Amino acid sequence: MPEIAIMIEGQNGLTWPRWQRIARAVEDLGFVGLYRSDHFTNANPPDKDSLELWVSLTWLASHTSCIEFGPLVTPVSFRHPVFTARMAKDVDDLSGGRLVLGVGAGWQEREHTMFGFDLLSVRERFARFEEGVHVITRLLRDDDRVTFHGRYYHLQDAILLPRPQRPGGPPLLIGGNGPRRTLPLVARYADEWNAVFIPPTRFAELNARLDDLLVAEGRRPHEVRRSLMTGLFFGRDEDELAQKLAGRPSADMLRARGLIVGTPAQVREQIAALDKVGVQRVMLQWLDLDDLDGLAALADAVLH
Repeated sequence: MPEIAIMIEGQNGLTWPRWQRIARAVEDLGFVGLYRSDHFTNANPPDKDSLELWVSLTWLASHTSCIEFGPLVTPVSFRHPVFTARMAKDVDDLSGGRLVLGVGAGWQEREHTMFGFDLLSVRERFARFEEGVHVITRLLRDDDRVTFHGRYYHLQDAILLPRPQRPGGPPLLIGGNGPRRTLPLVARYADEWNAVFIPPTRFAELNARLDDLLVAEGRRPHEVRRSLMTGLFFGRDEDELAQKLAGRPSADMLRARGLIVGTPAQVREQIAALDKVGVQRVMLQWLDLDDLDGLAALADAVLH
């Protein structure tokens, strides 16, 4: 069976008490990891509380002992990749090597407009993202000084000291389902591909495509971990599940869109289907940050 981690939306009412409670619960319950989004605010109002990504991950690094963790994902659109690389190596060192560095191009228009960041057109956004990933990987993986002159970023004899305790720094995760832009970047740079909200059949298609791209890059397919982040509607019984689905599309429709929906046995069955198509780690989106009893029930359902 795939490893099971929890993913939360950091802009969805995340406060210090909630973050601290859920981090301890995720570790105590035996989940393999805790991941969070990196947004300033919600895509649609009303605005909710949020915690700054790297500040929250620094606390997590020093207040947990075994779970892996990281951003799903941190955009280059509002953080310079030099800062991302520098903070990532330091947080990874602080944690004893448990950070997974998820990076992305950025997508949410509202937060970029609100705080004055340039999102750019899709084409330019991905061009900037590729440069950003190049900068991050060079700074983390090259022990020599780095010189790079691109359209968006420039380095001249740059080096980050001290060097990361893990050779090459934390593993780099690139998330997304795009076969033309995202998967080639995964094949070129990433240690992990994270698919998002897709059913097993589509995952299998993209997974095979990634294998081919990796071979073309001179890499072996097993070098890149395959994971999936997806939504979850979990009920301890049919009545609780019906309550959570009230006013929403049917369970079958949600499953067809890649979400995991069901009671304990149904959730286990859907995770087993992901295992068969090559998913090695599943990040289950947990939206109710105060429902720790439900999180414990989920752990009983999928971890034991």
